[in-house]
Amino acid sequence: MATKDRITCHVLDTTLGKPARGVRVKLELTPPPPPPPRVFESQTDEDGRIQVWLPYSSATSSGEVPVYTLEDVLGEKGSSRWTLRFDTATYFGGEDKTFFPEVTIVFTVQHGQRYHVPLLLAPFSYSTYRGS
Repeated sequence: MATKDRITCHVLDTTLGKPARGVRVKLELTPPPPPPPRVFESQTDEDGRIQVWLPYSSATSSGEVPVYTLEDVLGEKGSSRWTLRFDTATYFGGEDKTFFPEVTIVFTVQHGQRYHVPLLLAPFSYSTYRGS
């Protein structure tokens, strides 16, 4: 059985009372270390959860696919600061459909601990907390 990543999240659409399916999410180490930057991405599944973080490769990348894992980056000792970026404009169907086109959550990770960050989302509000 596969183990969960040490940073997980899920999104619930509170206007529908259902998980938010198909929300694109980026997870990045903040501030970025010297190149290569440590950025991951994924999309919420039908249960509104991120199942796996993949190394981010921008559309302008020169063909090299990043090969690091989240565990590689979290394996470093000490605390680190991370940012979750949720693409809420696309989820709601455009920037004119939501007051928050992107929800950004910055949090601190202590070495060896696990973090679950739920996002409760509506077109004109959101809230978050440290889950279990």
